[in-house]
Amino acid sequence: MMTTTTNTIAMLHNLVFTVPISRMVVRRYSITTTAAAISTATTAVPSLKPASSKPARAPHVDSQVLLGMSEPELQQLAIKLGQEGYRGKQLHHLIYKRKAKQVEDFSNLPQTFRKELVESGYKVGRSPIYQTVTATDGTIKLLLKLEDNLLIETVGIPVQEEKGITRLTACVSSQVGCPLRCSFCATGKGGFSRNLQRHEIIEQVLAIEDVFKHRVTNVVFMGMGEPMLNLKSVLDAHRCLNKVAFAIFPFYMFLANDMKCHSCLLVCFSFTQDIEIGQRMITISTVGVPNTIKKLAAHKLQSTLAVSLHAPNQSLREKIVPSAKAYPLEAIMSDCRDYFQETNRRVSFEYALLAGVNDSVENALELAELLREWGKTYHVNLIPYNPIEGSEYKRPYKKAVLAFAAALESRKITASVRQTRGLEANAACGQLRNKFQKSPLLAETDGQESKPEAEEAVSC
Repeated sequence: MMTTTTNTIAMLHNLVFTVPISRMVVRRYSITTTAAAISTATTAVPSLKPASSKPARAPHVDSQVLLGMSEPELQQLAIKLGQEGYRGKQLHHLIYKRKAKQVEDFSNLPQTFRKELVESGYKVGRSPIYQTVTATDGTIKLLLKLEDNLLIETVGIPVQEEKGITRLTACVSSQVGCPLRCSFCATGKGGFSRNLQRHEIIEQVLAIEDVFKHRVTNVVFMGMGEPMLNLKSVLDAHRCLNKVAFAIFPFYMFLANDMKCHSCLLVCFSFTQDIEIGQRMITISTVGVPNTIKKLAAHKLQSTLAVSLHAPNQSLREKIVPSAKAYPLEAIMSDCRDYFQETNRRVSFEYALLAGVNDSVENALELAELLREWGKTYHVNLIPYNPIEGSEYKRPYKKAVLAFAAALESRKITASVRQTRGLEANAACGQLRNKFQKSPLLAETDGQESKPEAEEAVSC
């Protein structure tokens, strides 16, 4: 009897502690705060007036939007509206598997339930596609028209082989515009309106899946906006995009040898899947916002952190990235080192190569010394600049790009050159949105979707 009980304790110990306690607590906390936010957030009212000079501060969760809710939350909603709990599971299937865009499309739900949802003000939270632009290599950029008539970009980047698409990456936006105004970025030149809510991030992935008729396999938060300035919405969207949620409950049992009550944690795994994308297939990018890398590290995600560095020293970085003045390079590198120690996940550094500005071999060697000083587990992703209208920066020659990469590798720094997708004119992130919008669209554009334009350029 004692042996059996001891084996049981060992089994529970292995079950509980294969995942760090801090990760468990964070997961529990995130579920709790999400539910609290859902119950307290107010409904955003659509506006057709021109954007004010001061950006609006929207709640990160709209309590009346179904997209983004987990299966348990949808079950609770069904019960709240007088339905059986299993109706919530049906809702979950309709939203995430069938990708229904309106409550009226929930055809397999009772009409009374649909009516109750509508009368209670609930909506799915999907936005219409306003514009579609396709590149010759199959990459597609979408403009989505939000409820307040603002436009956001999202990009689908396929990898195709003879058998068809083998990988589909969704490059998603986290804000309408961006307040950081990096000197080379088209998004920053278009101004900033507001943060995106949770469902407005998630719906970008579903829109890409609708257009490609293929499941998204990877997600990168590298579209419009600075994800770390909208961390609550980004983390909520991350939970929905990811696969597994679990809860923690106290568990008590008596041991036969001492007849004392021993407490431990019992982990109950719930494999109710939303978008079904693994954490390691998700990348969160940042140009650097003070204190936010530490906050992200506390969640112990297994997703990749990509830091947009763009320069090997502080003075040059301040010229390229004005916000760098508030976040010195030494502080960023210190936070990245701590991030690796906290999560055991390698940090990736994004480096946009600007001809004659930061693309010399000397720049590469200085970057290598910087990275070696702060650790040995970094990776550099080199991005040849995509020219934008009105910018003084130019794209470097291929020879300069290869020389920069070779210089890094000569110092034992792992580097890769990002493949450019759709290099033709008006290709950079933010340019398509800037072409169509400086302020919210007029009311008469509601419900109109532009036809796809063939063979135009997009890039992410």
